[in-house]
Amino acid sequence: MTATFDKATKLPPSNHEFAEVIHRLEAGGSMLPDTPENLMQIIGLYKAYAVPMDFYWRDLLYIAEQEFLNPFPFFKYFLPKEYLDRHNHYAGDDADLRIWRGQATAHPELLAFIEKGETGNMPRLFHHLFHDRINMEFAEACMRAMLWHRQMYAPVNQFDAYLDSEEYKANADRAIKAYFKGNPVMLGLHKLFPDMFIEQCRQMSYYANLGLFWEVMAPVFFEMSDIYDEGGFKGVPDAMNFLVNGIFAIAGRPIYHHVYIDGECYEIIPKSKGFTWLYEAALPYVEAVFYRTAPFRGTKSYNAQAGQVPDDQKDFHYGILYADVFPVGTAGIPPTLLMQDMLHFLPQYLLDYYKQYCRGEEDMLIQLGISFQRSMYNVTSAVIQALRTALLYPLDDTNPKHLQANREFFEAQLSRFTRADYNMRDAARLRSIQSQDYR
Repeated sequence: MTATFDKATKLPPSNHEFAEVIHRLEAGGSMLPDTPENLMQIIGLYKAYAVPMDFYWRDLLYIAEQEFLNPFPFFKYFLPKEYLDRHNHYAGDDADLRIWRGQATAHPELLAFIEKGETGNMPRLFHHLFHDRINMEFAEACMRAMLWHRQMYAPVNQFDAYLDSEEYKANADRAIKAYFKGNPVMLGLHKLFPDMFIEQCRQMSYYANLGLFWEVMAPVFFEMSDIYDEGGFKGVPDAMNFLVNGIFAIAGRPIYHHVYIDGECYEIIPKSKGFTWLYEAALPYVEAVFYRTAPFRGTKSYNAQAGQVPDDQKDFHYGILYADVFPVGTAGIPPTLLMQDMLHFLPQYLLDYYKQYCRGEEDMLIQLGISFQRSMYNVTSAVIQALRTALLYPLDDTNPKHLQANREFFEAQLSRFTRADYNMRDAARLRSIQSQDYR
C-alpha cells in the first residue's frame, strides 16, 4: 500500500492523537484553531490582562527592591507614585526597545481604576479593605509557583543554581545586615538562623524575576491590542508569530535583583551575571504557571497517599492549560482573582460578545476564563514554535529528516496533554479549545 504524503510537510500524516494540531503547527499555526472568533477572544484578553499586569510588574519590583524583608508589609500593595511613574523599558520615547507605541508610565485605565475602583472615590485604604483593587495575590501565587518548581530548564537556566551559591549568600547577607541595621533582635535572629532570611531573599529574587518578565509582557500585549484595533492581524497565526518574534527580540533582557536600603543599592543578583529573560524567566514561568502550579485549594480534596497527587513535581498538571474554569475566588489555578482583575478592563467588543453568549452577568467570569485559557494556549504555541526555531529546523526545510525531527518535537510537546496518569488526559483542555462551542 502506498503511503499518502502531506504536500506541505513532505511527510506521511502523523498518527498522533492530536494529528490535526500537529499538522497545523507544522504549517506555522497555533494549537488554537485559526478563526476570527478565536482571534477576537485572545486579543481582547491580552488587552484585559495587560492593564493589571502593568500593576503587577511595578508592585513586584517595589516589593523586591523596597519592602524586601519587612516583617510586617501591610502596605506592600500600596504602590507609591515613584513606581507608577517608573518608565517601562519597552514603551515610551526613551525605551531600550520600543515594543508598545504607548506611554512608559502606568496605563491610564489602571490609574483610573486605582482612583475609583468599582465603588468610587475614597482613600486607598478603604479600597484595599473592601478588596476593591488589583489582586496582587494572583501575582504572588505565580511567583511562588516559580519558586517552588525550581531548577527548571537547568543547566541552561542558571538562575536557581546561583541562588544556592556562596556568592549569592554573601550578597544577600550584606543586604540583610544593612536592612536590619540598628535592630538587634532581627540581627540576632539572622545570626541564629541564617538560612531563614536567605530563603526570604530567594523569594524576593523571584519577585524581581517575575516583575522583570512581566515588564516585557505588558507592552507586548498592549501593542497586540492596538495592532488588532488597526486591523493588522489577519488570523491567529499572525498573533502567535508576533509573540515568537517578540521572544527572540527580547530574549537577552537582563534578569537581576537590586535592593535599595537608605539610598544605597545592594546588588543581590548583579546584571553582570548575565541571566536573561528567555532562559531564566520566560521558560520557567510558562512551565511553572501554565503547566504545573499546584493542586488548587478549596475546590477538591487530594489524597497523596492514594496516588492522587504526583510523586514528582515534573508531573504536576494544575496550570491554566488544564484548568476547569469556574470562579472559586482563589489566587491559584483556575486564576479567578486574575479573572476578576481582567473583568474591569475588557474591550467593548469582548463585552458585547460575552453578552451574546453568557447565561447572565454571573456567567461572564467563566466565559472570560475560558477565553483566557484559549489565549494562553496561543502563548504556549508561540513558546513551542520559538523553541523549535532555536533548537531544530525551519518549517520549510526541504530535508525530510529535519522535518521528521520537527514533527517528533511537536508530538512530544502535545503528548504532555495525552498522558492518562493522574487524570492528565481528561484535565487537559487542548481538545476542548478545538471547538468553538467550548464556553
